[in-house]
Amino acid sequence: MDNQFSKFSFRPVLTNAIEQLNFYEPTAIQQQVIPAVLEGTSVIGQSETGSGKTHAYLLPLLNQISTDKQEIQFVMTAPTRELAMQIYEEVRKIIDYANMRGVWNAKLLVGGTDKQKAMEKLKRPPHIIIGTPGRILDMIKEEAISIYTASAFVIDEADLMLDLGFIRDVDQLLVRSKENIQILAFSATIPQQLEQFYRKYLENPLHIKMNDKLSPETLEHRLIPLKHRDASNIILEISKAIQPYLAIIFANGKEAADTLASSLQQKGLDVGIIHGGLTPRERKRTLKEIQNLRYQYIVATDLASRGIDIKGVSHVINAQLPKEEDFYVHRSGRTARAGMEGTVISLYGDQDKKLIEKLQQKGISFTFWDVKDGEWKESKSWNERNRRQKTTDHIDSAAWKQVKKSKTVKPGYKKKMKKQQEQIKNQMKRKSNNKRK
Repeated sequence: MDNQFSKFSFRPVLTNAIEQLNFYEPTAIQQQVIPAVLEGTSVIGQSETGSGKTHAYLLPLLNQISTDKQEIQFVMTAPTRELAMQIYEEVRKIIDYANMRGVWNAKLLVGGTDKQKAMEKLKRPPHIIIGTPGRILDMIKEEAISIYTASAFVIDEADLMLDLGFIRDVDQLLVRSKENIQILAFSATIPQQLEQFYRKYLENPLHIKMNDKLSPETLEHRLIPLKHRDASNIILEISKAIQPYLAIIFANGKEAADTLASSLQQKGLDVGIIHGGLTPRERKRTLKEIQNLRYQYIVATDLASRGIDIKGVSHVINAQLPKEEDFYVHRSGRTARAGMEGTVISLYGDQDKKLIEKLQQKGISFTFWDVKDGEWKESKSWNERNRRQKTTDHIDSAAWKQVKKSKTVKPGYKKKMKKQQEQIKNQMKRKSNNKRK
């Protein structure tokens, strides 16, 4: 098979690494980002999670490492320690595959680790710094590192950086960087505040917006009515009907996640839990257990839809639907990745109908189900009754228009007209049903 990465003219060591990563065809975002990075252009990349953006900047940056300079050349920032660790693991993998261990150096700087030990290891400056903005800033203030030598600065998941309040730290880091530093910023959305931030630091950037499909063809969206039932009871029934490789069950907020996880555990379902209220150690342990396939089910908040990359998710279950469409899209994006199949199952109540309508208008196609005794049963859509009523009203008025009005008003004329209207209406219904068949 021809390797289509060859058109980028990477150095032989990196070409070897790409082959060992089993990459043959660049993704849509890689096609556009890689040449821009190699040319030194600043980039604003807008793309959903799972589009291949991490390697879109890693490959061209690592291709440019200068081994005769023992100084920080690239700074890569992420909003959570888990994302920073995942980027770091990918960098280490490329270094190993390129047989450059000990020649190319990368260091991870995140909170929850021993600060003094980290400072000791930084006495010999690495080529690449990967970490959370706060910890990198700490190290600069301690004079353990200087990032003024860096030629490129990556801001991964920039919108989440803004949400979590870390954009101020990024701002402080860029103030300490050289003026013409190449900035590579990636996010799924660009809120107004982020636009202002970009205008401050990026001069004539290349803006790449991928028209990611809102819902890939391999992704199915199922809706189950709550009908005053307990969400944990329905999820238990769902667990009997599906065989997930890994299912993420989303709840709105830490307390709701804790309550749901506790309820499911009491019902005998072995679930892990991830949310921002866990200590770094607890989160690290849970993620390790997930990687080791300890759980089939994880109860999570929206932190896991963006801030943590969990691989192999076959099902997403929304115990509670989010308030905004973007969050539904982010949650759904955890499954059906890289061409794999996936299913999103959402429990809904009356308060969710506006959101469902908005998502349908955006092109998401829902199917309606219920689950009983571990079996799926097709259900009527929540707006079926409204649609039926509208159809009935339409046929009613259309039938009245065809009724012949009597010129003379005789006793019982209203009954006769009503009977005539009923006959016409029944004929119209029969015709409509025959057309459907």
